[in-house]
Amino acid sequence: MAIDEPRYTVVRTEGLFEVRRYEPYLVAETFVSATAEEAGNQGFRILAGYIFGGNKGERRIEMTAPVAQTPVRIAMTAPVAQSATAGGYLIQFAMPREWTLKTLPEPNDPRVTLREITARMIAVLAYSGTWSQSRYEEHLKKLQDALEKAGLSWHGEPMWARYDPPWKPWFWRRNEVMVELD
Repeated sequence: MAIDEPRYTVVRTEGLFEVRRYEPYLVAETFVSATAEEAGNQGFRILAGYIFGGNKGERRIEMTAPVAQTPVRIAMTAPVAQSATAGGYLIQFAMPREWTLKTLPEPNDPRVTLREITARMIAVLAYSGTWSQSRYEEHLKKLQDALEKAGLSWHGEPMWARYDPPWKPWFWRRNEVMVELD
């Protein structure tokens, strides 16, 4: 079963990671203030409601991959930020390529927003296995160490991308940790 994914070109492969140039793509996203695991579950349900007809016109939108999760730091009154756990997470579904911002149906749920992700260069470390926070952190550290060794710098919050449904055996699951390169 082929599932639509954002288009990219591999620019460079180096050891543990590859550098990809992503084309612009659309996302439906929601912010969830919870732990990483709970945010992923809650956000998935909210966004699934949108693509399974919870929108003006009750239109169904094909499922795509990955489901992406990014920690969000909430700014305070000074240049101070809360921790990612206290701030929450932005959960995203990439929208199929045939849609535009003008043609995507308006979400019924005000927690769902639609926006375009601009073209960008992303460093990606892929791994298989479970979706635990500790495995994500372990692979994020590996990616950051490899990028430093390669002399590449990044900015923004890392993204955790999951490509498979929960019923797929854990050892066949495709996961990625991604950071945007400078």
